[in-house]
Amino acid sequence: MSSDTTGPLTPVLHWVATPADPSAVVLVLHGGKVRSTAPAQTNHLSAARMRPFARAVAKSVPDTAVVMLQYRMRGWNGADQSPVADARWALDEIRSRFGDTPVILLGHSMGGRTAAAVADDPSVCAVMALAPWWMDPSATDTFRPGQQLVVLHGTMDRWTSPRISRAATERAAGRGVDATWTSMTFAGHFMLMRPWVWTRRVVATITAMTQRCRDDHPEHRARQENRR
Repeated sequence: MSSDTTGPLTPVLHWVATPADPSAVVLVLHGGKVRSTAPAQTNHLSAARMRPFARAVAKSVPDTAVVMLQYRMRGWNGADQSPVADARWALDEIRSRFGDTPVILLGHSMGGRTAAAVADDPSVCAVMALAPWWMDPSATDTFRPGQQLVVLHGTMDRWTSPRISRAATERAAGRGVDATWTSMTFAGHFMLMRPWVWTRRVVATITAMTQRCRDDHPEHRARQENRR
């Protein structure tokens, strides 16, 4: 009997930090499988892999809300693009709680692919993709000029292509996206080599993104103008 079964009717948000008036919300998107309709679980390695990043961001950037998305299903599932609908649902839920507070997406592997797919959402101000599973350079065509994109990809990755992610990042930069691609020397797909280096870079990047997203927010700009 196949282990793949229909997943839960709705995805789940797991809040890690919920300050009363956050400068930004970090939505963490974990990886998954090419194809699987088995329910996603919090104890799967793909989700567990992202929890230390979520906790580190919550600790180091206290004015930022942090939430992890648990997809309905483990797989991308071809044309269904299962996690994309889940991520759009999550963005709606975040808006219902925090209004037009800017959202930063932090995604690994399939989570990076999902982040790129929903980067066109008006709440998304920035994306950080770790070893993103992008099939071709057009993956970043959803980004708006001026939007932030930071990609980290290990040189030893055999699951997703650092060559494609670099080409996609450069393509985005050519369209006016503030896009940066960084090579993680000798690192593989699962970020097991020197994990503290990945964590430091994630925290530093999310910190900078939070500051910029706040400064670029129309309401913040209006307050600054009124003080002059």
